[in-house]
Amino acid sequence: MNKPLRRVAIFCGLLIFALLVRDNWLQYVRADELNAHPKNKRVTIERYASERGNIIVDGKPITGSVDSGDEFYQFKRTYVDGPMWAPVTGYASQAFDASQIEKIEDGILTGNDDRLFFDRTLAMFTGEKKKGGDVVTTLSGAAQKAAYKGLGSKTGAVVAIEPSTGKILALASTPSYDPASFAGYHNADAKAWQALEKDKDKPKLNRALREIYPPGSVFKVVTAAAALENGAVKDIDAATDTPEGWKIPLSRVPMKNQHGGCANASLNEALRVSCNSVFAKLGDDVGRDKMVEMAEKFGFNAEQFTPVRAVASVYDKTADRGGNALSSIGQFNTATTPLQMAMVTAAIANDGKLMQPYMIDKLVAPNLDVIQQNEPKELSRPVSPENAQLLQRMMENVVENGTGGNADLNMDGVKVGGKTGTAQHGEKNAKRPYAWFISYAKTDQGSPVAVAVIVEDAGGTDREDISGGGLAAPIAKAVMKAVVKSRS
Repeated sequence: MNKPLRRVAIFCGLLIFALLVRDNWLQYVRADELNAHPKNKRVTIERYASERGNIIVDGKPITGSVDSGDEFYQFKRTYVDGPMWAPVTGYASQAFDASQIEKIEDGILTGNDDRLFFDRTLAMFTGEKKKGGDVVTTLSGAAQKAAYKGLGSKTGAVVAIEPSTGKILALASTPSYDPASFAGYHNADAKAWQALEKDKDKPKLNRALREIYPPGSVFKVVTAAAALENGAVKDIDAATDTPEGWKIPLSRVPMKNQHGGCANASLNEALRVSCNSVFAKLGDDVGRDKMVEMAEKFGFNAEQFTPVRAVASVYDKTADRGGNALSSIGQFNTATTPLQMAMVTAAIANDGKLMQPYMIDKLVAPNLDVIQQNEPKELSRPVSPENAQLLQRMMENVVENGTGGNADLNMDGVKVGGKTGTAQHGEKNAKRPYAWFISYAKTDQGSPVAVAVIVEDAGGTDREDISGGGLAAPIAKAVMKAVVKSRS
């Protein structure tokens, strides 16, 4: 071969080599990146080329698919009671991607998950249309309906958990939205999306998982747990050494109580009437590091996955003595999600054992084979069984003789424990307070449900009438009653 031909051959060989390198780079190294690229419409077209599997509650689908008649985006997602279930399902939109369970389990729902390879292959030979698998949730339709109806026009959230397993039974957030309103790929869907994006009430915000609030007095159960576990209190009915004008450390400001009878009040009585001075002093007695340790055992300072991500609740690790004292009554920098407070309550109701909260029970193939079964997992044991039972005694006293009476189910064989909270916030506490209530129901067989409720805004309610016992407790009662009745 003469020199010019050899050079041409080498050059062509280099071009082929470069082509192979480029091809492999695109197909293997950048495959996931290109597959997820927002301008890659092939993924979206594939997602809606066949009917999606469904999200299941109580054995019935709360989602569906309808033939939209569109050449490219054939099947559009539909929802049953969309606004009620949106905090659970999220959305699946031809134009705006997907969120929450619809996004996390997209592979199962579309049928593209590797675990469904056999089903896809079999369908090729049988000529059957490709189908997606189903996501079976832990949710209770009755509990969710009670939570959503209870919130009504209020701004707020509810989380209900089965303490013994961590199964999420209700997850409601209001105001909400209808995922079906922008499920398609047309102008009407774009307008619905833009309206939600601009809505000052943030209906797309999942307040149960993605918003953190000052917990106020409901956090006092965590401080009580820390006091018992660290020996700051040995007898819940014994007087504490707490003067009425107990001063916040590093400050000349005395701690204010909303009720009388807090001077030297026992832990039991202090929880019943919600004495700020007693719990702030106990937080100081326990110390910041031990308070942080207890909060973190309950799940604070860490994101939770249900599998939908919940933002981390916060207990300040760097607070000074004054800040720690205020944090111990749910003020200062303390902030929490409703999910987190439901976890605290569930751990107490479960005799001190905290279970991982989750809302997907199993994933099911189109042929009904179970391809993944989720099992309960223990997260931690924040308190001993003995101290958990003491906390239960105190919380039941709040309902029977204190501010939580509106949550009492008045059902034979059912005890209810709870704690109210009215959390001040804003500069100089000028904004309307948040109304909290945490509670559990208990029968001879154990506790079937623990609930956390926050009412962020109750519309026209006067500021003086905003209270956890008045606004949030009745909602918790309705949810607990729905669960207890469904188990009887």
